[in-house]
Amino acid sequence: MDSKFSIRAVCFIFWVALVRKAQGEDININRYGAKADGKSDDSQAITSAWKEACTSIDPSTVVIPKGKYMVGPVMFQGPCKASVSIQVQGNLLAPIDLNKHKSQDGWIVFQNIDRLMVSGGGTFDGQGSLAWSQNNCAKTRKCNSLPINLRFIGVTNSNIQGIKSWNSKLFHMSILNCKNVTIQHVTINAPGESLNTDGIHIGRSTRINITHADIKTGDDCVSLGDGSQQINVEKVNCGPGHGISVGSLGKYHNEQPVIGVIVRNCTLTNTMNGVRVKTWPASPSGLASDLHFEDIIINNVSTPILIDQQYCPYGQCQSKVPSRVKISNVCFKNIRGTSATHLAVKLACSRGIPC
Repeated sequence: MDSKFSIRAVCFIFWVALVRKAQGEDININRYGAKADGKSDDSQAITSAWKEACTSIDPSTVVIPKGKYMVGPVMFQGPCKASVSIQVQGNLLAPIDLNKHKSQDGWIVFQNIDRLMVSGGGTFDGQGSLAWSQNNCAKTRKCNSLPINLRFIGVTNSNIQGIKSWNSKLFHMSILNCKNVTIQHVTINAPGESLNTDGIHIGRSTRINITHADIKTGDDCVSLGDGSQQINVEKVNCGPGHGISVGSLGKYHNEQPVIGVIVRNCTLTNTMNGVRVKTWPASPSGLASDLHFEDIIINNVSTPILIDQQYCPYGQCQSKVPSRVKISNVCFKNIRGTSATHLAVKLACSRGIPC
């Protein structure tokens, strides 16, 4: 063999190996014994695949192939040594028994991860119908004791796309203490009578972008809690549900300001509200400012535009004491369509600190 040819061949093989290493490795959970029969608990297989990916010095992808996987609860814990992707192609099923969720407050939790990608077109099915019947907040005051389908805590520079969340027991997605996260082309589905099944809830997070989402649920399609800053929500189809909301704010002490929210190019159909800002009466001091609601299509929506600083859903508030959350610099622009009630616009601002 020609020596030059031999050297070139070796160099080419070495180069291919480097490229493959740079691209990372696919880690199929079947390697760790996942059954995919919809009955066996495949949590350990997923956790083991995640640990391998997270400790790799090269970018890696955890692959959950097509099939039904009984899972949970599961914690995807960082930080990781390199970027990690989770490609969910199958259908993940949450335990129906609430006793199996006591180890953590979310079913699937992603925590302290930088450069995470969750994609693949698969479904996270919370199997929440039994839990909804037990979730009577007006009587029990224990709404938050149920698990959230997908929790993202301390996640940065990440992308969640093309996945589905069905029938969550409580919120579908919770974004907390996150930064630079895009959520796109997601589908969220629960019946209109499912209690407290907010589609996407954001709190204490910065630069969150939600786009091209289809959300059907029993509560707010998108809700922005305290500390939500530089939030962009666009091209969201909402309904059934309670609309797109800033708040509720002012229920707790030391809440962080909500500043810089843009909601635009969204369509709301048969929802309880359209776009709204809600704060509790008798609240501690707070701030919600620079809120922009633009180019919204309203189809048969009750109260399409609402500022409610007397928000008290269960009637046990000091309603005569005004809210101390200051609302300022709010724009409602080019909101058009049909109202299901005679009252299309309601601005019930605080008597103590007017809008």
